Amino acid sequence: MLSDTHFYFNQAADVLGLSDIVRKILLTPQRTMTVELAVENCEGELKYYTGYRVQHNDARGPMKGGLRFHPSMDEDHASALAGLMTWKTAVVDIPFGGAKGGIDCNPREMSDKDLAQVTRLFVAEMKDFIGPTIDIPAPDMNTNARVMGWIMDEYSKFKGFSPAVVTGKPLELFGSEGREEATGRGVMISLREALTEQGKSFSDITVAIQGFGNVGSNAARLIADHGAKIVAVADHTGGVSNEDGLDIAALTAWVIETGGVKDFAGGSGFSGDSIITWKADVLIPAALQDVITEENAHEVKAGLVIEAANAPTTPAADAILLERGVIIIPDILANAGGVTVSYFEWTQNIQQFRWELDRINDELNKVMVKAYRGVSDVAAEFQVDLRTAAFILAIRRVGKAGLARTHLDPATFIG
Repeated sequence: MLSDTHFYFNQAADVLGLSDIVRKILLTPQRTMTVELAVENCEGELKYYTGYRVQHNDARGPMKGGLRFHPSMDEDHASALAGLMTWKTAVVDIPFGGAKGGIDCNPREMSDKDLAQVTRLFVAEMKDFIGPTIDIPAPDMNTNARVMGWIMDEYSKFKGFSPAVVTGKPLELFGSEGREEATGRGVMISLREALTEQGKSFSDITVAIQGFGNVGSNAARLIADHGAKIVAVADHTGGVSNEDGLDIAALTAWVIETGGVKDFAGGSGFSGDSIITWKADVLIPAALQDVITEENAHEVKAGLVIEAANAPTTPAADAILLERGVIIIPDILANAGGVTVSYFEWTQNIQQFRWELDRINDELNKVMVKAYRGVSDVAAEFQVDLRTAAFILAIRRVGKAGLARTHLDPATFIG
């Protein structure tokens, strides 16, 4: 994954003509931390986990990024995702840098008490390296608002009342309205802007979605509400399709009840793996990384791919899709709605003033529209695809911000 991120970065750096030394400075994390977490669980067994936090770049503001609790979590994943966060926050022009981290544990095999204990120990070890003006964690895979609440509470024991140390918190603990659906709403806005460029509307398209968790379900609901037909959805349990359009409200209720889309009565079942090559105008991978590969990219039927997940397309697949004329709205643009509303939550916590939902959605729309059009303009300027354009825009912003802190002339190093 780290090599894929560097590949896309270097594509943009080639266009800008960046020197090797500037590339190394921009790619290398500022700080990488590993902590040992030894705890006694509820059964009296001694358990050992490793916690990670990679802080990539703070040229444009305090670092921001999720905490992922998964057995495969390691430094390589954290480093790759931290870099993506740096570029993502720069694309949408919010005053953050990038970070990422997590713990190599499996929450599904842990009691709530054990999970809380491990989380709090992680915060105790990291307390001097995170904070409202240093590094602000957020939810990611297998973490949620409840876990963020534990983090805020534990950090505040050491540093005093600090709601702005973390975002994605419960509303009762100074979280923000609109945060739950923010990433999905950003996907919808990105799709709307792409359709507008093509002279189309939501009512003109069919959509296939891989993943029906928080991002996929909210994107499906909002896109369907605007008139598009969601003709196929797949998750870890299987797939369901309906050429007349799935009833997303009913499907959401079914998933809440059963844990997956399998056996939903409002459509026909199919093997979830075939969702990537489903016959639809738009494909939205909203689950895992590396799902569009060199092996299946030739079979993708959608003319527009919107990366709601992080890194769902491998570089080899990306090249194949572009050669075939498929438009790809990259992850660092398409799924940036989540970090944007996290920024709004952080802002509210700093101000100690709560925004209304209408204001949050309006501000999110403004940010996403400006970001999409900025990327589109760069793509036209350099005659490149949207992913390369997004990286060019991000590199320019991060590089110039970093150089502006020095006596060096930014124009000498960053185009």
